[in-house]
Amino acid sequence: MKVAEILKQKGQEVISVRPTEAIATLSHRLRLARIGAMVVVGEDGRLEGIISERDIVHGIAEHGAHCLELTVADLMTRRVVTCTPEDSISRIATIMTENRIRHLPVVDGAKLIGVVSVGDVVKNRMEEMSLEANVLRDIAIAGH
Repeated sequence: MKVAEILKQKGQEVISVRPTEAIATLSHRLRLARIGAMVVVGEDGRLEGIISERDIVHGIAEHGAHCLELTVADLMTRRVVTCTPEDSISRIATIMTENRIRHLPVVDGAKLIGVVSVGDVVKNRMEEMSLEANVLRDIAIAGH
């Protein structure tokens, strides 16, 4: 299965944040949306980075309570690992594991078209395993 199939199932909505937004505001938005990361896009709509709960925790460890007054640009990850709609699920699982990341922006050329999380990958794999188990059970029943 390819990333495009996951996006088809979950939709292509991308919740983003501007680099100038305060960390306090970002934290509130993450909580309300019940998500662990947001892509950072500039005024021109281009992907500039990604910021996750982990980045905020590291910011608190380094800056203390002052961290909430910083901006997204102060804490975001600028070197963003991305994938394409044509990448396989097993490939992005490997990318996530090797890079120790839980969110992968999906780009088509220069256009940001979605975000895939490790939860999406796990859900997909669980569905595949369930289907495989059902097929094997049906084969075993037909063989008796």
